[in-house]
Amino acid sequence: MYVVIITGTRKGIGNELANYYLEKGFIVAGCSRKKSSIEHENYRHFMLDVSDEALVKDMVKSVKKDFGKIDALINNAGIASMNHSLTTPYDTLKNIFETNMFGTFLFYREVAKVMVRKNYGRIINFSTVAAGIRLEGEASYAASKAAVANFTQTAAKELGEFGVTVNAIAPTPVKTDLIRNVPEDKLNKLFEYQAIKRFGTFEDIKNFRNKFSIPMVLDSAAALGSTYEDMGLGASSADVSVLSFNGNKLQPS
Repeated sequence: MYVVIITGTRKGIGNELANYYLEKGFIVAGCSRKKSSIEHENYRHFMLDVSDEALVKDMVKSVKKDFGKIDALINNAGIASMNHSLTTPYDTLKNIFETNMFGTFLFYREVAKVMVRKNYGRIINFSTVAAGIRLEGEASYAASKAAVANFTQTAAKELGEFGVTVNAIAPTPVKTDLIRNVPEDKLNKLFEYQAIKRFGTFEDIKNFRNKFSIPMVLDSAAALGSTYEDMGLGASSADVSVLSFNGNKLQPS
């Protein structure tokens, strides 16, 4: 039975992914700052802030102790704020980076230690299309996610020799609380850059594996560890691409 850790599972994309993998027979360990609505015999929930190093370490140790392994990590937890760069408070910038980048790093580091010992693992980090588009009003959020993408590319090279793949995906806007306060004109501007000019859906995320003929049951986690040289989209164990759900390659490998 596969064991996956997903951050930010109380609502939105993380909640949908957790339920999806539970339906597939996975053991899912999730976390958020508040209690989860998920009730399933194969689900374990941890209440924590992803930027709290001690609590992240405790969660990963607990999952490893109970199940003996961690097959995949999906770093989904994230926050955003729409502000002009000149009116962005320092605390806002700090909070965004602590959750989006530092939280991603902490889970990556602790889970990777477990995976390296098994010589196998799949790590997926969430970036955003906003990082490549550099949309006005999202400087702090886009910068934090650009940091995630850049970190992912280096981490992939560092862990490749240990059989662990590290990749990032960049979803188009999905109707969650994360974009609730984004003005309509900003969303429309984002859509202009997309091949498929609409909101992303939870179904798009669930079907991401099918879009690229994923050969393994780990779905998107396994898919992003495969190579799709003809499309220029995939990542070998020593390489990485940042992908959007509509198939556009946002950054070169």
